[in-house]
Amino acid sequence: MSNEAATVQTAEAAPEEEAAPRGLGVSLPAADARAKTEGTFPYAADLWAEGLLWAAVLRSPHPHARITSIDTTHAREMPGVRAVVTHEDVPGTPVPGRGKADRPVFASEIVRHHGEPLAAVAADHPDTARMAAAAVIVEYEVLDPVTDPEQAFEAEPLHPDGNLIRHIPLRHGDAEAVGEVVVEGLYRIGRQDPAPIGAEAGLAVPRPDGGVELYLASTDPHGDRDTAAAAFGLQQDQVKIVVTGVPGATADREDQSFQLPLGLLALKTGCPVKLAATREESFLGHTHRHPTLLRYRHHADAEGKLVKVEAQILLDAGAYAGTSSDALAAAVAFACGPYVVPNAFIEGWAVRTNNPPSGHVRGEGAMQVCAAYEAQMDKLAKKLGLDPAEVRLRNVMATGDVLPTGQTVTCPAPVAELLEAVRDFPLPPLPKDTPEDEWLLPGGPEGAGEPAAVRRGVGYGLGMVHMLGAEGADEVSTATVRVQNGVATVLCAAVETGQGFSTLARQIVQETLGIDEVHVVPVDTDQPPAGAGCRGRHTWVSGGAVERAAKMVRTQLLQPLAHKFGMSTELLQITDGKITSYDGVLSTTVTEAMDGKELWATAQCRPHPTEPLDDAGQGDAFVGISFCAIRAVVDVDIELGSVRVVELAVAQDVGRVLNPAQLAARIEAGVTQGLGAALTENLRTPRGLIRHPDLTGYALPTALDAPDIRIVKLVEERDVVAPFGAKAVSAVPVVTSPAAIASAVRAATGRPVNRLPIRPQAAVVTGN
Repeated sequence: MSNEAATVQTAEAAPEEEAAPRGLGVSLPAADARAKTEGTFPYAADLWAEGLLWAAVLRSPHPHARITSIDTTHAREMPGVRAVVTHEDVPGTPVPGRGKADRPVFASEIVRHHGEPLAAVAADHPDTARMAAAAVIVEYEVLDPVTDPEQAFEAEPLHPDGNLIRHIPLRHGDAEAVGEVVVEGLYRIGRQDPAPIGAEAGLAVPRPDGGVELYLASTDPHGDRDTAAAAFGLQQDQVKIVVTGVPGATADREDQSFQLPLGLLALKTGCPVKLAATREESFLGHTHRHPTLLRYRHHADAEGKLVKVEAQILLDAGAYAGTSSDALAAAVAFACGPYVVPNAFIEGWAVRTNNPPSGHVRGEGAMQVCAAYEAQMDKLAKKLGLDPAEVRLRNVMATGDVLPTGQTVTCPAPVAELLEAVRDFPLPPLPKDTPEDEWLLPGGPEGAGEPAAVRRGVGYGLGMVHMLGAEGADEVSTATVRVQNGVATVLCAAVETGQGFSTLARQIVQETLGIDEVHVVPVDTDQPPAGAGCRGRHTWVSGGAVERAAKMVRTQLLQPLAHKFGMSTELLQITDGKITSYDGVLSTTVTEAMDGKELWATAQCRPHPTEPLDDAGQGDAFVGISFCAIRAVVDVDIELGSVRVVELAVAQDVGRVLNPAQLAARIEAGVTQGLGAALTENLRTPRGLIRHPDLTGYALPTALDAPDIRIVKLVEERDVVAPFGAKAVSAVPVVTSPAAIASAVRAATGRPVNRLPIRPQAAVVTGN
């Protein structure tokens, strides 16, 4: 574990980085870039300890069954097996996680989803552990699974408190209002898997005090610690989470189906225990995006101005509640999109089924409704004979407008500016002058289709997401900045998941203190909490905490000089490592001013509070909102139904660009994740069984599928309540790009396209 810190420090001290520009607004390279490029970065799967045992988990082959018996005798008697644990070995309570406490460590009486953990084994070899897990004999009474969320309302309860997790009836405006033009639609959004680059892995090490240390690729270490302590029946200070390298985190990494069996085995054996999941186990064990059914009715006047939106939104939470309440709140609140809607009546439900559990994936809730309301805007444009961009421009919201929840949009909302930017960006050239043997057909370079069957379409998507937690979530982060001998150290439990927080923290300290060499300490739960790494939290909350701590150190540094020269600290500035006064009388280096002293400060950042939605779906539930506009250009083979995305033009309000290269990479990654949701990614679960839990059957977009992504405009209108004025950037492109791609396929084919991912039959045009 100490090797990780050494690796990070070596990367930070690299000569190439010392010559790079410093501070906010520049493309400072990531500290761990060299180690990751050279393959020396220590990920969770690379961990090792003396006397290591290996873990394996037995999972249910059924989505719904009653457990009549579990016999671990054969597994325990196998040579090399050190322990077998089941629900009988769990001393604590059901796991609260980030939602309702309804998910056990191991199934005891009822299996509620395919892949649910039943037992775990520790052995001296990974193959032995897997064979022993397979040797656990479980007898089931197989039950009919509830897999249709619409049937969940009337089905037998899967939990003691029933199948309904949450219902939000949003009421805003006049229920009797009607429009001259009405369009309706039914939409279905599939189950997208987060598909992290590296499968889940971890190491559990027992402690002399009866506690345990868990080395995990966690994105919420303090939340994971609290979950583990509750399950293990331990005090929080007896459980320590040490964050190891996180190989991509497109969803939160706190699925207890991996880490909790691991800790129980370490406590049971008194030995370090390691688990490295296979890709199949990863698909079976972690949560997915909520499949969603949406019904919409839009009312508009003859000019295309929206009068009323009515919608029903049904989220499939799967077997356990998880973050479904949060996802439903986002879906209902943003059900009308970034448009001015004077009257809105939205019914939202999240229900349990016997499908795999759903959880946090970028833009949860917002992505599903974006696909639906943008389809409705296309229908409205077609019925009125208007250009799709024009009908959107007639309705876009701006700062000062009111959401259907009754909350006034106080942050910058340059939606019209974003849409105009992508609309006016030059279109890519048509391939009509290109020889046929050089055509990039929708079926790929060797596509079977004919160029004559290819139709080009242009479509638009406008998306919005909230930043930070919502509905009264206590968002807070703590950071400490220390400076000694010309070196600054940042201590903050904000996990670097790829969003660039570690780089941002270095830039903040460089900007504030004029110190080049800045190290960020590896994260563990001995540090004060910083919260989960999602919804742009760490840029805002943790970055704000680092900034405040750095400014406190700056004051400590400048006060003696200001006192000596009889001026206030505001009249002194730090630039390029030098401290100068406004009149030029004082000029010294930061190192000279430090004079060997150690300065440090700890600070917190807590954004303004929010409130839960009330019984009518009203309330100031969100801290801030981010917006995005995307124009998609697609080529569709109308005979085969294959789609090639030619170009995605993106305009986004970012508040302030803190690291240009990093920001562009986050936008491109988000757009590409949305591309997968639009065209290929759908974890199919017939009768609750995950089909093809691997990267062969689950079709992730590759480099060959990625289109040209043009970031045509970044609006830097600073949000005055956010540190640095910056907004989150990675989630809103995920929300927006599927809607834009579907819009472009509609334009090319004239077909309704009411399901994501888009199936080939939905893009086939007959009678041509």
